Amino acid sequence: MNNDAHIRDAPASSTLSLGARLREVATAFLKLGCVSFGGPVAHLGYFHNEFVVKRRWLSEEAYGDLVALCQFLPGPASSQTVFGLGMGRAGLGGAVLATFCFTLPSAVLMILFAYGVASMGDLGGAGWLHGLKLAAVAVVAQAVWGMGKKLCPDASRIVLALVAAGVVLVTAQAWMQIVVILGGALAGWLLYRRESMGAAAQTSRAAKLSGPHAWALATLGVFVLLLLVLPLLAQTTGQRAFAMADGFYRAGSLVFGGGHVVLPLIHAEVVTPGWVTNDVFLAGYGAAQAVPGPLFTFAGYLGVAIDGGPHAWLSGVGCLLTLFLPGWLLVGGALPFWQLLRGKNWMQAALRGANAAVVGLLLAALYHPVGTSGVKDVTDLAVALGAFALLEFARAPSWLVVALAAGAGQWLL
Repeated sequence: MNNDAHIRDAPASSTLSLGARLREVATAFLKLGCVSFGGPVAHLGYFHNEFVVKRRWLSEEAYGDLVALCQFLPGPASSQTVFGLGMGRAGLGGAVLATFCFTLPSAVLMILFAYGVASMGDLGGAGWLHGLKLAAVAVVAQAVWGMGKKLCPDASRIVLALVAAGVVLVTAQAWMQIVVILGGALAGWLLYRRESMGAAAQTSRAAKLSGPHAWALATLGVFVLLLLVLPLLAQTTGQRAFAMADGFYRAGSLVFGGGHVVLPLIHAEVVTPGWVTNDVFLAGYGAAQAVPGPLFTFAGYLGVAIDGGPHAWLSGVGCLLTLFLPGWLLVGGALPFWQLLRGKNWMQAALRGANAAVVGLLLAALYHPVGTSGVKDVTDLAVALGAFALLEFARAPSWLVVALAAGAGQWLL
């Protein structure tokens, strides 16, 4: 199966062997897994800087399309974006490898923390952690700036982005992100559907259910099947392992808005039945803020905390897989059809509006929660602006900016 054409619009990898592309994917995402602090919105900024600006794996528009798709789907948008980026670069193997490498560092740290290795006390007041939040402000600001220039080049799309940001900030509901993107797509269709768009002429595949499209339908079928079967297994067997798999899979299937939004659902699944105490749950949540990579790796911590013992890491890995799995199945199943649709003229018009709405979502997140949780005074604002200047104008590597911001936060404490 060859999925290389999915989502990739930039010139690129035809001159590289599959093995070289897989090595490239592994190196890039392992590095990002070690330095991507700040949560899912900040991750989108890191990906934009790494794969659109630096490596040019895909165009600005293709990246916006992928982000819009992942925002539409339930599950962790940043991890689904990782899956899509890996698939676009090196097929299904690239998707799996990108996901593994990006998730591994934080998963290992959270599992070790559950064993009591990272016994650093309350992380909430740590100066270096506050510095990392300021780095996230700079990363998201750079993403808004870069994507805004490309995806909002005219007054109508600037207005769309501002309206999207305002609606999300006023309502403060995770499901409103989907409504905003749908509204942006409708507005784009109304405004731009009569325009001729070059990309619409690039539809290079027949819309037939063969090859990757048949595989995609099977993937979506597995997603639905597990959603139906796991509750039955949990009820009929009475085993906690199936109950845990059902709870984590359902949480990953039904949540919109990313890692932070899934936490209340997981809380209900593990604290209410008494598998872990509320204090243990909150301690893990605090640690999850201090590690890079996806917040969903909190599931690894909980799996170990629930089972305990030297082999509890296996339970942690199981919880990780069942929480992430629905998002991977959804994005893997949707990408082939998304590629077919986005080549249509009417879909290109809709995507113009949807991409502007995505910029609005990032703009809203830059203010809240990224800005409001990071910038507390004028000094914090100065550090965030300095980090932004290093990223945007000095072109400093993101890992260096993250390290400098963490040091500044510790020094200013």
